[in-house]
Order: sequence, then structure tokens, then C-alpha cells
Amino acid sequence: MASDSAARVDGSALAGRALAAAGARHMFGVVGIPVTSLASRAAAAGCRFLAFRNEQSAGYAAAAYGFLTGEPGLLLTVSGPGCVHGLAGLSHATANAWPLLMVSGSCDQRDAGRGDFQELDQIAATKPFAKLAVKAAGIADIPRLVFQALAATVAGRPGGCYLDIPSDVLHQTLAESEAASLIAEAAAAAGSADPSPPKHKSLDQGIVEAAELLRRAERPLVVVGKGAAYARAEKAIQKLVDTTGIPFLPTPMGKGVVPDVHPLSSTAARSLAIGQCDVALVVGARLNWLLHFGEPPKWSKDVKFILVDVAEDEIVLRKPQVGLVGDAKRVIELLNREIKDQPFCLARSHPWVDAITKKSKDNVLKMEAQLVKDVVPFNFMTPMRIIRDAILAEGSPAPVVVSEGANTMDVGRAVLVQNEPRTRLDAGTWGTMGVGLGYCVAAAVAEPERLVVAVEGDSGFGFSAMEVETLVRYQLPVVVIVFNNNGVYGGDRRGPDELTGPYKDDPAPTSFVPGAGYHKMMEAFGGKGYLVETPDELRSALSESFRARKPAVINVTIDPYAGAESGRMQHKN
Repeated sequence: MASDSAARVDGSALAGRALAAAGARHMFGVVGIPVTSLASRAAAAGCRFLAFRNEQSAGYAAAAYGFLTGEPGLLLTVSGPGCVHGLAGLSHATANAWPLLMVSGSCDQRDAGRGDFQELDQIAATKPFAKLAVKAAGIADIPRLVFQALAATVAGRPGGCYLDIPSDVLHQTLAESEAASLIAEAAAAAGSADPSPPKHKSLDQGIVEAAELLRRAERPLVVVGKGAAYARAEKAIQKLVDTTGIPFLPTPMGKGVVPDVHPLSSTAARSLAIGQCDVALVVGARLNWLLHFGEPPKWSKDVKFILVDVAEDEIVLRKPQVGLVGDAKRVIELLNREIKDQPFCLARSHPWVDAITKKSKDNVLKMEAQLVKDVVPFNFMTPMRIIRDAILAEGSPAPVVVSEGANTMDVGRAVLVQNEPRTRLDAGTWGTMGVGLGYCVAAAVAEPERLVVAVEGDSGFGFSAMEVETLVRYQLPVVVIVFNNNGVYGGDRRGPDELTGPYKDDPAPTSFVPGAGYHKMMEAFGGKGYLVETPDELRSALSESFRARKPAVINVTIDPYAGAESGRMQHKN
């Protein structure tokens, strides 16, 4: 039997052990030179590795995992082009303020600058998208940098970090006893860091000012962002809404923090709510393009903003009436405590609440009048209504809904109902297309008790469609519904002035092969495929696939001219 002094641990094994010791439970990626062993070693140490067909999808999975769990999602890539592909997930995570650690192999350090295999300055490539980008110069650096980088992903505003481990470092070895000691030291150093939230001298006074602004407001509004969902602030925010009677407006991924069916939801009266509110408490959402930058004409020129954000730089940038820097859950709990001392509540008969309620009911009735019709060939509304009803029938725990596309995502945001937090994943802050199947894998492993239902436009689905094989390989409970309208936005909508020149007979830039058999892709890998063209066919496919909880693709034939170019973003195109 070899003695402890003779047992050796290489860099791949040390990295895998360090990740597991730091609490990592899942890793997403694509293996190859020089990280194949790292993936296997991480799995052996207790960190499950989910192998993808493309690094972009793996990166989007890692990003969504960070949002769903509050823990860093892990992305593993090979060197050079693999790292470049991984930038999609790294940047997406940072843009959405979700914790992600990207780990990449890189070329031998001794051959850097000489044109080595897949050589790239990966630190320089990742820095614009990462909160922290570090390289292990030797095997002994690995545990310390693993713990440091993972901690950085969740510190302050969450985001992406990068760890580079060169090929020669992965092959270096050290004694078993030294490996254990290095991991223990790294864990101890991480554990000794102050876990308490940063203290800001203005917070106590800001809480008092925020409570007073809301108390005196005539038309207050609570805006709930995905940052509130990430912070697990649902109980605190629902308590605030219930005790004060203030209407609330969720951003797309803030849906479900307070149930969509709550009587104070102003989703169906969005224009009225943001256009006429005089005080807006914005929790975990940035005043970016999704909220019209908080400026007229969408917002009143006299509106006073109370911003709750984990990062002080956001408060400095937006210059609100009151800025509260801190974790959304903690801040709203403090606000609730302050309001409790001098309680107030808008009655349902309050003019503002009454106006929001009436407008919401009117708009819901108008939409339901469209939804109730069975339109065949399908428009977007008819199948979306059937899907909504099937998802709601699942009860609790509610399925995680992944929504991607232009018209498909826009209509789904209005029609699909979220009554539980973190059950909607979509294109996010960047409006990223291609996230769908990666999100599905992340949701399935992060929330194993939930069914995952992806409602995808055919263009959005195409970015990551090959990952249906990943769904089958791991037998994940994912049902992918493809709204197939033959292209980006739909059919050929070119005008006469665009149908000229030597390539006028080419398909339109927005066109795909008509009637594409996307369901056949799933069948090719052993999953279940459905082609549906009528309401009864769709209901049957949903019932069977939801009950089976196995990988499935439902290919829904949509009228190519049913949608609008760019969905609701025509003015940008």
C-alpha cells in the first residue's frame, strides 16, 4: 500500500475537490483539451457535471442556475474558442446580475506567445464581462482562487467571474496531504470573511424617508424586479403590499414574487400605473430600457423614486429621491418594521386603487375576449391560452416557464400566469436570444420537483435546438413547445422595394423552411415529439407530455402572418 507521502493529486483533481468543498453542486459545460479530467474529477468529488453540445447553452444554463438557486452557477470550457463561446454566458450573467463562475483551461504557460494550441489571452478576453478574472500560475493557487472567485460572484451586485487554469497547471501534482491542507486553508479563509451585509450610514434614515414618502403619496406603486426574486424577498414584499394596499407592478422575471392573481396587481394596467404614480418604490430592478429609464413620457415628470438596489453605483447613477442600498429582502423587512410603527393602508375604494383595478379589469376582459376564440390556423393567442390553462392545472409546485422569442415571449408575458417566485425565465436584461434550452436544463436540475415548460418561438428555439439531445441524455422533465411560424417574426413580409436586385429570389432574411419538423429532432434522440395544428391536438399533447414528465417537443403550427415584426420592439428595428 502506497504511503500518504507517495499519493499525488493533479490540478484537475484538486480543482474538482476545491469546487465541491466550496459547496458547488452542479457544473455545466463542454469537455475537451485540457479540461476533460477536471469535469470527471469534479463529479467524483460530488459536483454533478452536465455535458452540453455548445458552450453558449451551457453558459446560459449556469447563469439561470445562479438566479434560481442564489448560488454561483459553474461553467466549464476548453481553451481558446471554447472560452470565447463561454463569453456569452459570462456576459449574460453579469448583465442580469446573476452569480456565475466560468472556469477554462488554457495553453501551457511556457508556450504562451508562441502560437500554442488554442492560445488566447483569456484573462484579457474575459475582463470586460467579469467582476474578477484570475489565473492559477501553479497548482497550489487553485484552492485559494476557487474560493475567492466563487465568493466574488455573490458579493455586492452578483455577476460573472472567471478562473483560468493553464494546461500545465492541471497536470502538475502535489502530495495528498498538501492538497487537503490547501483546501482546508482556503475554506477557513473564506469562512473568516465577514458575511454580514455592508453597512451604509444612510440606510436607517433612508428607511424613515421611504416610509414617509409612501405614507404621504396619493398614487404609490411598488415595482418588483428580478433582483427581488433573486433575493428571496417574496414574503417581505407581499407583506408590504398586503399591509399598505399599494398596487404593484412586476417586471417580466419579477412575476410571481407576488402572485399575478393578487387583486393589487397592475400588470394589466401598466401604462396607467407608471404614467400616473407619484411615488414608485422600485425593488431589485434597474431604471433601464425595460422601465423606460424612469423618464417621461412613460413616467410622470413629477414621480419620486425610492430605489432599493444591492449596488450603490446604481443609486448614484439614477439619483432617486431616496436610495436604499442593500439586499432587497433585508431592506423591505426594515421598511415593513418602520411602517408598522405608523401603519397606513389604501382601501380598495381609494381613488388610485380603484382606477388601477378598473383599468386592469377592462384590459383583462378585452384580452380574454381575444383569448376565448379558437382561431385556426393558430394565431399566438389561442395556443397560449391553452398552454396557460394546462400550466395552471398543474397547481403547486408550479412549473418553471422558460419563454423566448419575439412575439412568443411578448404574448406569453401577457397571457401566462406566474403565482410563485422564480418560475419565469426569459431573455432578461439583454434581450438575449438562444437562452431557452440551457435555461431548461438549469431549471430541471435546480428545481427537480418542478416540471419545466419552454414556450419558444421557432427562431429562438433554433439557437439551442441541439440541446434536446442533452434533455434526453439526462432524462429531464422538460416539455418544449415551439411556435412554428416559419421564421423570424413570421413569413416573408418584404415590400416591393426590397424585392429587387440579383438575389431577389432568395428566401427572405426572416424566412425558414416552411413546416419544419422540429418534433422530429426530439424523436431522433429518443424523446417524444408532437405535431399539432388544432386546439384538441394541443390539449392532448400537453396532457400526455405533462403527465409523462419526460423530454418532449410539441411543434405548434402558427399562421406565418399572425405576429408583428420585432414583437413589441418595432421602433428599434
